[in-house]
Amino acid sequence: QVQLVESGGGLVQPGGSLRLSCTASGFTFSTYFMSWYRQAPGKERELVATISHTGGNTNYANSVKGRFTISRSNAKDTVYLQMNSLNVEDTAVYYCNAAHVFGLEYWGQGTQVTVSS
Repeated sequence: QVQLVESGGGLVQPGGSLRLSCTASGFTFSTYFMSWYRQAPGKERELVATISHTGGNTNYANSVKGRFTISRSNAKDTVYLQMNSLNVEDTAVYYCNAAHVFGLEYWGQGTQVTVSS
């Protein structure tokens, strides 16, 4: 059974930091590109960051460049999103996504991140 389980969300003040984790099971994690998406209320889901299956390549949305860092541990079947200098516009549900070059794709259930004073 495929599972992606996110954790680490919560309430943080503007300027603060959070680290999200997504632990995978039920598939060969090391062969999948991993991404974080987010969806704010009333908005479409947007891609935040992607990391290649080896971790050698990363890409970020312009809105988070320099503030967020995506990383992975293939030994732990886990992908991370370190979020620094958070602002209210970062408030959203954050989703973990696994995508294989042959088209298979999986989603986590999401974790809420709220940035508020």
